[in-house]
Amino acid sequence: MSDTMRAVEITQPGGPEVLRIAERPVPQAGHGQVVIRVAWAGVNRPDTLQRAGSYAPPPDASDLPGLECSGEVVELGQGVDSLKIGDKVCALLPGGGYAEYVATPAAHCLPVPKGMALREAACLPETFFTVWSNVFTRGGLQAGERFLVHGGSSGIGTTAIQLANAFGARVFATAGSEDKCKACTDLGAEQAINYRTGDFVKVMQAEGGANLILDMVGGSYIPRNLKALADDGRLVQIAFLQGPVAELNLAPLMVRRLTITGSTLRPQSVLAKARIADDLRAQVWPLLDAGRIAPVMDQSFDLAEADAAHARMEGGDHIGKIVLRVFGD
Repeated sequence: MSDTMRAVEITQPGGPEVLRIAERPVPQAGHGQVVIRVAWAGVNRPDTLQRAGSYAPPPDASDLPGLECSGEVVELGQGVDSLKIGDKVCALLPGGGYAEYVATPAAHCLPVPKGMALREAACLPETFFTVWSNVFTRGGLQAGERFLVHGGSSGIGTTAIQLANAFGARVFATAGSEDKCKACTDLGAEQAINYRTGDFVKVMQAEGGANLILDMVGGSYIPRNLKALADDGRLVQIAFLQGPVAELNLAPLMVRRLTITGSTLRPQSVLAKARIADDLRAQVWPLLDAGRIAPVMDQSFDLAEADAAHARMEGGDHIGKIVLRVFGD
């Protein structure tokens, strides 16, 4: 293994054109970490926000974008006994996934599901960690409840629809075109609302209200979400594509016993993310192994085409996950 590797740098805050290929030192495994030879790297919305200068990485994380990957373990740090050299894994990363090699805690690695290619496995960690922790742990979704996910055709949305459906919830989704709405219903959503032509508030109120809403839009959606909730309903906020500021009348919060909560994944501790990985291994990986759920794939790009991958994501036409080919077949 060489001492240097190809990686995608953010040369300055800006559009996709600020991404460029550079030479970087190959990372070394710290205590409790492994180094992975990256086959495929997932592309996620936080990567584009980091590139634009609005989502700084944690102080101890790589400045390179990339929050998930699949590949082969090539180095073990001290204290790692859960993995061995040569293991094929997918992993949640603190950053640095847009590179030929990346270091990450061994506790954030999961096995590649049975029969799944590395290309698909690279799409699992960021979305599955996010959905499991917010929909099931924080949001407490139960079988039989009415669940609304905004952005149903996104990586997060397609994952949330499948998992909520697999665990017995009634699933509703919003999306921005008829093709995207069909993708949502094909995955198990009972109804998909085209937000350009329909009103999700009226749809959910007609159903008795949503027991749980997963939202990454924010802005004007926040007061509308509260109206769409059933009594004792929960709103879980995970992003703010329309911005984090809204004017709210909080009286219904008390009268109807509503809950507003939310989280971001990246700043959480190594231990907190390891606990999410343990839950996924026990509760979700058997579904992936059995082929009952699977990531929805959009397009693949070579590592040197990261700018095109970002443009694809920001263009809003994608359905499911976008990936970068590094050493993948």
